[in-house]
Amino acid sequence: MPEQSDHIQIPRHVAIVMDGNGRWARQRGRPRTYGHKVGSSKVHDIVEESKELGIEVLTLFAFSSENWKRPKSEVNFLMELMIQMLKKEIRKLEEKGVQVRFIGQRELLPEKLLKVIADSEARTRNNNALILQIAASYGGQWDITRAARVLAEKVARGELLPEQIDEKTLAAELAFSDLPDADLFIRTGGELRISNFLLWQAAYAEFYFTDVLWPDFSVDEYHNALRHFSGRQRRFGQTGEQVSG
Repeated sequence: MPEQSDHIQIPRHVAIVMDGNGRWARQRGRPRTYGHKVGSSKVHDIVEESKELGIEVLTLFAFSSENWKRPKSEVNFLMELMIQMLKKEIRKLEEKGVQVRFIGQRELLPEKLLKVIADSEARTRNNNALILQIAASYGGQWDITRAARVLAEKVARGELLPEQIDEKTLAAELAFSDLPDADLFIRTGGELRISNFLLWQAAYAEFYFTDVLWPDFSVDEYHNALRHFSGRQRRFGQTGEQVSG
């Protein structure tokens, strides 16, 4: 945990793109799947630290809409890895008061994984120490498109007028509309893009990009990201003078 003298400002919602598993493995002459397995072990540390720090929501980008294009053997491995991780960690998460949620196109996920997801969500539904959101088969464009379709259907049924559609009504149909938007967006692995993750919900997030590959992402590096967040002035369209008073 950061020292009190660091004066760390804790964000309500942290979102992380866990990138670099494959490259980490290749650097060691190992298959990409080995990198994914080692990278999955880092999730426990970051979830635990988030809970200790009092972060309300942690959203992890586990599998994107575009990741279905990867080799079938790797996709199958990732699906099975999620199953095994949930089975291994769910009791600890339940005991520690962590609520587990999944966001994404569930209809594309294998039935075996869907059963484990349903069990994990049911067992932790009433927990409130930390909300852990796992984005699986998720894409920001899909999220916004789905919300637009829901609103279009309401207009077609006469439940909503076109002129009643605004940012608020659209946001209400997005994934996790009951939770705060992302405050801090972290991407490991050196890439400087958001890769279709939380396009709407990260509109005013502070971004932290690091060259550290996900299997090497430590709690100390997490604290570096939080210090970066603390050093930012969040103006939300106002001037610096307005925010500082």
